[in-house]
Amino acid sequence: MALFLLSYLGIYGIAHAYLAWRMVRAFQLAAPYPALFIVVSIFMILAPILVRILEHGGMHLPASLVARLGYLWMGFFFLLLSASIALDLIRGILAAAGWIWPHELLFTNQRALSVAILLALVASCYGLFEARNIKVEQVTVKSAKIPESAGRVRIVQISDVHLGLMLGKGRLKRILDQVAALKPDLIFSTGDLVDGQRNGLGGLDTELFALQAPLGKYGVLGNHEIYAGLASSSQFTEHSGFRMLRQQYQSPTDFLTVAGVDDPATGEGETGASETALLATLPRDKYTILLKHRPTVEPGSLGLFDLQLSGHVHKGQIFPFNLITHLFYPAKMGLSEIGAGSLLYVSRGSGTWGPPMRVLAPPEVTVIDLFPSVQ
Repeated sequence: MALFLLSYLGIYGIAHAYLAWRMVRAFQLAAPYPALFIVVSIFMILAPILVRILEHGGMHLPASLVARLGYLWMGFFFLLLSASIALDLIRGILAAAGWIWPHELLFTNQRALSVAILLALVASCYGLFEARNIKVEQVTVKSAKIPESAGRVRIVQISDVHLGLMLGKGRLKRILDQVAALKPDLIFSTGDLVDGQRNGLGGLDTELFALQAPLGKYGVLGNHEIYAGLASSSQFTEHSGFRMLRQQYQSPTDFLTVAGVDDPATGEGETGASETALLATLPRDKYTILLKHRPTVEPGSLGLFDLQLSGHVHKGQIFPFNLITHLFYPAKMGLSEIGAGSLLYVSRGSGTWGPPMRVLAPPEVTVIDLFPSVQ
């Protein structure tokens, strides 16, 4: 956690210093603007930390206000930085191509930054809209392990809802309405049902509990449940009607097994070895679904499960951040074959972390229809 905090302060701080320096130079700003940039930057950089401090002090309203301000800025800032870098690259390409004179008028430092600010504002407004536009992603999977008598088994997956200070009852209701309308037989939560704060959850477990499925509801831990507090997060998830699977499995039917493993953020032992050992004990004649927050695949687990359901990456949430997340989690979004008869489905997530916006990565509720197939 200390390494993450130092990395965050270093990277976010350097990015703020870079853009502030660019602004002052491009617009030739004199006092008091440089000092104002420094004060605002320091506040915005420290805002997520301040949120935690206020929350632990029981000051819910100030924590919520600082969170909204700080995370809205974070989303806008990332878009501004991305647009600024992209325009700088364009300017560099034009200069290298020998087209300096006609394009220099269009792409001076000042004009490039002005365009970047406009693009970031437009993208931020769009991102707020896209974050509220929940899409239903429908997937059909056939397997000889599903008996013909079962017909269709409908699974609905939610992931990365991030309930808390930034996402509350209104957004949750839209997600739950989508899920209820799909009439699922099984409901899975693949982690990060709650965010990194403990506040803002009052009564939301009751809303979740009201949503039922004939074959049950199952969930696993994500990294944010750990950040918010393992005991309280687990209690909230269980009060919401989900059966927590922690290196455990259940059989909702005589032909279906659901296994779940903890996120590595728990720090409890060799996660991969524990997962493979668990799966090795399961009967291979049953259709096995593995619930796992992060879209990583253990080589030793291939062939021991039929379908892994994951989330965590949000498809980057804000373009082009997906290019960075793909470096750490190269798994394809959506459904893919990963070898030895195993499938992987990676959800974009149903909510938002941090900035309440999404750009080119709309939130989703996933429907997976399992059908029998003839061998």
